Amino acid sequence: MDAIDISLKMETDAVEFYTKAADRTDHPVGKKMFLSIADDERRHIDMLNALLKGMHLSHKDVNPMAEIRTVFQQMKDQMQQQVRATTDEIEALTMAMRMEQESYDYYAKMSREAPDPKSRDLFARLVKEEQQHYEIFSNTLSFLTDTGNWFMWEEHSIVDGGTPWA
Repeated sequence: MDAIDISLKMETDAVEFYTKAADRTDHPVGKKMFLSIADDERRHIDMLNALLKGMHLSHKDVNPMAEIRTVFQQMKDQMQQQVRATTDEIEALTMAMRMEQESYDYYAKMSREAPDPKSRDLFARLVKEEQQHYEIFSNTLSFLTDTGNWFMWEEHSIVDGGTPWA
């Protein structure tokens, strides 16, 4: 198998995993997060297939972090509810982080070794998006497992309630 075939398999596995994780997740924000990432992975499959067919690649300017922020903002009221993550959800996030790290490592290697500029460009773009996916999952895991500290760091507050830049 060559780099594109391996990449297609990784992305297909990711779509399947994130879709199943969304099905098993009860909280609507978690469900939307997993489905959003699955959509990103489907787009990666389309991009890889275009490269495989020698077609011109047109990169849609996508920012997974911005899309997830939109999901969280749209569901802000629901986020105020006490969130109790199940063991399955924690396990899914941990597995997702591992998958994204493996994808990141593989695409970084392929970006360095790709034989042509189009391939290098695509793999470099995938590296960036996989890193953002990892950060999304890591941040979500932090929120679910240590909400108090998560709010402190996300809001950039310090113990006395002030902000470091004030």
